[in-house]
Amino acid sequence: MIHIQEPKSPWEVVHMDWITALPPSCDKRYNSCLVIVDRYSKTPIFLPSHKDDTAMDTALLLWSRVISHTGLFQNIISDRDLKLTSELWTNLHRFFGTKLSF
Repeated sequence: MIHIQEPKSPWEVVHMDWITALPPSCDKRYNSCLVIVDRYSKTPIFLPSHKDDTAMDTALLLWSRVISHTGLFQNIISDRDLKLTSELWTNLHRFFGTKLSF
């Protein structure tokens, strides 16, 4: 495990993971939840999602529902989920100068 310095302000560093195997929502659109927790303030954000969402779906969800309000994260701490380690995410991190830590 890599040591991550404590952030100096909100939304610099976030923890991100999915809660899966949930019962379907009433409209059957969602069966999982993307959870993002700000390491600085411990503020959680819960986003309804679907277990079959792609890396692009996840990136668009994050951009439209979180990053557009909080600003870009410097570091995302997560497990090695394929949605976050795909070529898309590798290129996004390179482009924005951010990091993904495990």
